[in-house]
Amino acid sequence: MVKFVIELHAKTRADYAEMLGDQFLLLGAKAVTFQDAGDEPIYEPDPFAPHFWQETIVIGLFDHDTAAQPILNYLENQQASGLIKNFHRKDIMDQDWERVCLEHFKPIQFGNRLWICPSWHTPPDPHAVNVILDPGLAFGTGTHPTTALCLEWLEEHIQQGSLVMDYGCGSGILGLAALKLGAQEVVAVDNDPQALLATQKNGQINPGISSKLQTCLPDEMPEFAPDVLIANILARPLIELAPRFASFTHPGSDLLLSGILVSQAEEVMKAYEGWFQFKKPIVHKNEWVRLYFVRS
Repeated sequence: MVKFVIELHAKTRADYAEMLGDQFLLLGAKAVTFQDAGDEPIYEPDPFAPHFWQETIVIGLFDHDTAAQPILNYLENQQASGLIKNFHRKDIMDQDWERVCLEHFKPIQFGNRLWICPSWHTPPDPHAVNVILDPGLAFGTGTHPTTALCLEWLEEHIQQGSLVMDYGCGSGILGLAALKLGAQEVVAVDNDPQALLATQKNGQINPGISSKLQTCLPDEMPEFAPDVLIANILARPLIELAPRFASFTHPGSDLLLSGILVSQAEEVMKAYEGWFQFKKPIVHKNEWVRLYFVRS
């Protein structure tokens, strides 16, 4: 029997979006997401302060057997009071939402020899350097410009026997690529336990990798002096992490940073100039950049 789930969409203003999302959860929503109702991109939200668009669509996902009418009545009252602009209900087929989000993830080539291949696809070139990836709920498939920028650098520059740290590892894609390209050992760091689980799983589905891969939370890092430190996160945490990255590395260590908008590059470079020497050029992909430094 085909099952359906209920989606409730409500358009509201920025200062009410979070409260409405909380109310959806109290009313039984299994998940709440937020969408831009206009055209107002937010490239780097403050992780310590929720940021919503001036017109935000709040979407609540409810089980098919949820009594929807009381929730609809609540939304009618919110609309009458001016707190929401409009709302509607959608009944959609229940399915594996994680897989739906990844259905467009296909094998991607970086440089001459590196391929990122989803676990449900056969690698197009069995003789290439193939990283098999099942990102699960973690960030990192190679499709985002910042990930692509880092993979392109690794494909060209990684040295045999290198010790590599992937800080903010997400799915583990960068660390796994480094190992497949010849790195001796990778420490993958993330503050999200889900990302560490995804990285461990991806290590296990790539033969010969898991014994060279170590995952940990930022506060549980082992003693490790990487020859290459990669951090594909965001500009603000990268700026804050500069002293810590300097303490991890040794003279001559490579530092690769991405997750940085063109307009933020100068500020990030300034934060690192006391410890690292910037190596030109700044490499662009769309509005994002990659910065490469060597430890002084």
